[in-house]
Amino acid sequence: MYKQGVDGFKYFVGVNSLSQVATREDRVCVLNILGGESSDVTPVGHVYSGGNVVFGTAPGKRGQVLETALGNVPVYNNVLEGLNDGLRFNCGVIYLPPSAARDGVAELIRVNPELKKIFIVTEKLAVSDSREIRAMGQSNGVDIFGGNSLGVADAWNQVRIGGALGGDHPEEALRRGSIALFSNSGNFTTTIATYLRMAGWGTTTAISSGKDVYIQFAAPEFAVALANDSRSKAAVLYVEPGGYYELDANFTKPVVACVVGRWKSQLTRAVGHAGAMAGGADDAASKEQWFLDKFGLTSVFTPDNPVVSAKGALVTNIAHIPAALTAVMRENACRPDFEPEGNLALKPWFSSHRGLTLPKELDLPVVQATAPYDAQIAALDLQIGAVPPRQSMKDASGASQMDPKSQVTSLYSVSMLDAAQFSLETNVSLALLHEPGGANDRALFNVAVGAYLNLYGQPALAAAQAAREAGNAPNTVLAAAASIVGPREQSAARQAVRALIDGFAAAKLEDAMDDDFNVASVGLDDLTLFVGSEPDSRAQAMLAGLHERGAKSAFVRYVEGLPGEPTVSGVLAAICATLAWGPLMRKRISRLSAESLPWWVQLFGSLIGASVASEQHQPDSFCGMSTTDILGQRSIGEVAFSALFRLSPTAGDLFSFQLLVGLLLSNGPGTISAQGAKGAVSADGPEDPERVQLNKALIGFLTHSGYTHGGNGFEGIAFLLDQFKDSGLVNPGDSKHGIDLKALAAKYVEAYARYKSTKKTSGSLDIQKIPGVNHPVFKDKPVNNDPREVFVRQLFAERGEYNVFHDFYRTLVQSLFDTGVSRNVYCVNVDAVIAALLLKMLWQPYRDGQYSRSALETAAFTIFLYPRMLGCAAEIDDHMNRGRNMDTRTPASECRFVA
Repeated sequence: MYKQGVDGFKYFVGVNSLSQVATREDRVCVLNILGGESSDVTPVGHVYSGGNVVFGTAPGKRGQVLETALGNVPVYNNVLEGLNDGLRFNCGVIYLPPSAARDGVAELIRVNPELKKIFIVTEKLAVSDSREIRAMGQSNGVDIFGGNSLGVADAWNQVRIGGALGGDHPEEALRRGSIALFSNSGNFTTTIATYLRMAGWGTTTAISSGKDVYIQFAAPEFAVALANDSRSKAAVLYVEPGGYYELDANFTKPVVACVVGRWKSQLTRAVGHAGAMAGGADDAASKEQWFLDKFGLTSVFTPDNPVVSAKGALVTNIAHIPAALTAVMRENACRPDFEPEGNLALKPWFSSHRGLTLPKELDLPVVQATAPYDAQIAALDLQIGAVPPRQSMKDASGASQMDPKSQVTSLYSVSMLDAAQFSLETNVSLALLHEPGGANDRALFNVAVGAYLNLYGQPALAAAQAAREAGNAPNTVLAAAASIVGPREQSAARQAVRALIDGFAAAKLEDAMDDDFNVASVGLDDLTLFVGSEPDSRAQAMLAGLHERGAKSAFVRYVEGLPGEPTVSGVLAAICATLAWGPLMRKRISRLSAESLPWWVQLFGSLIGASVASEQHQPDSFCGMSTTDILGQRSIGEVAFSALFRLSPTAGDLFSFQLLVGLLLSNGPGTISAQGAKGAVSADGPEDPERVQLNKALIGFLTHSGYTHGGNGFEGIAFLLDQFKDSGLVNPGDSKHGIDLKALAAKYVEAYARYKSTKKTSGSLDIQKIPGVNHPVFKDKPVNNDPREVFVRQLFAERGEYNVFHDFYRTLVQSLFDTGVSRNVYCVNVDAVIAALLLKMLWQPYRDGQYSRSALETAAFTIFLYPRMLGCAAEIDDHMNRGRNMDTRTPASECRFVA
């Protein structure tokens, strides 16, 4: 026979007032006390409550203890063992898995006749188990709270049972006052208590009801206990969709109800708390109307619509609870429990605008953080640069990202379509500094990289020339040069960058371009890193180039002001520190990235230089351009174009060149070239940066690039030369070229169709694809487009520029479809764009005999290597900063032998 309720309770048998929910006399037994959640939470509640946990259970772990600041709590195999040892308790806490919770309740009730309350933290209990738990509690006079509850807490009694209410410091959140809390969400119970405290309202009893389908201690029981609690003047309820408990509750004291979850009405299954189910008449909108009817109101309370009655108010945002409660209590002639402690509006403790000018409503003032966070933030302020967490970077990247729908890659959130409109030096900045930079950055990069283009008399040039003369591909030629550009030559510059960052940070430099910053306030110990006794011609040329370009740098001013002659290492370090300073201050890059800049600069300059024959390197000139001209006037893009093609570029040529560089900067972290670079970093151990050699990592990229994976522009050039060899084409930029492109395409398509038919007839599946066509493939579309090709086509159309080779590719894919060779219209890909743009630029020199076919094909391959070198540098730097040692081996079970 079930026992009847007490003092108006429909079900519960013992508690008739909130003051009895959690008292100092309660003694607690915790089931699964050594579990992950309990072992973290129970010690805090035990100490806060003055030591209310007498023992816990964990099968097979008798004799172990749970350590707390008030002493060890003993652990037994089961409840009966603890009772037999003379320990007594009246409250049980369940931290068991869902399948074991019902049995845990049965064990507590069966062996302990003194049991009065059970608190179930376990979530997602089966409804059938919850019904049995209710029946066991009813028939044995035990009150049950939960499941899916974070327990209860009482600020007056300073007691917490069965969960984490109040967090790690419940005494901070749960200040004694006059407001009771009842919440479907455990975490929001604490949050609401904190919101109230800021507004001057303290709490009495806080109950996390849980939000399983079956709530044991629900709103009707809470309403009765609230009515019988003389300490509580009012209550705050946090209500989610699901269940009719609130409709049945009869509140006799003022209530502020926060009803959330309107969006859940769009769902067809439970999310979050198991009972928050949409469908039926217990959704958020219905519950809102229940409370409006109870309070005699017609609308929700907001700061702009402060509608309340003496009975209560309805809000849909927890941030509005304090104001609503204050207004309701004012209607009842009640003042707050104590002076407001502030508010929880956003008050940043630190900020970084990242160079943006924000409107006033977004530019929130920084305030002093509370202890102990103020000391931690002070320490953070002394930290220079970002410190990314180490993580597995296999098949992942923090630098590049491929959009699977559009197949367009972004590098540090900059789309390759946007990067295509940047200059080469701007994309160098993007790859190394994680942002494109401005005019001053471009000037600095032009001087720094330009200083390393000329390799006259250097081993790197000899190695590259030997590889070239041995008939190697461009990537192997550059790899030979890269192997010489090891860590020793610029080690002094990297040390100097490190010293400059420390010194200028101590001197509180904010803007590296600040002409008024007092560089004399910077005190560095080892000046030999920056100056020597004899003049250095290259250092002087670099400084002259910086002045001619009008570059600003507090670091360069510092080096120039030192007693002695500036060294190349000192000038390079000053340039790199200037470039890195803004991104460091904005936490865009790490110190490791900043200190690696001198090495990257030398590598980029050296590899561009190594891509041309040794006779182009002379003591005072490179590819016919004087050192003074390169450092003071030319851009890296202009010099690289001249070096690669041995031509002076027109404005249109330079535009096409930088367009190709930007488009090819990266193709995502999964490319073979990027994998080669990252694999080389991981082989050295990215977690120990001192062991990572940047040139070796670049060699990893170079050796993983080839005529198929990377040099497809090479094949496109060869293809176009074959198609147009007898066409009589004079000017590929003239739309009135007089060539019947449809007939030219049809001639090739006819031959290709015969080729495919012959291959299939012979049973061969090895059918050679047309260079520059049908990759990427967007399946199930009648017309495929590579977004990069579409972008280039539209861009040149806007500029009024025509390219017959590009036009031929478009005609070709349409002809393949029209004749039935392809089932849909293939895409023209970016490799075809490379070939078309290059061949247009070099067609006239080729016709005049100034350019050989092999030189054209080599140029097509090399122009891929320039930008991809930058993209892979970004991957290498990212992997050095955030990667862990990774094992890329294939499990033996997946390896196979092919015969």
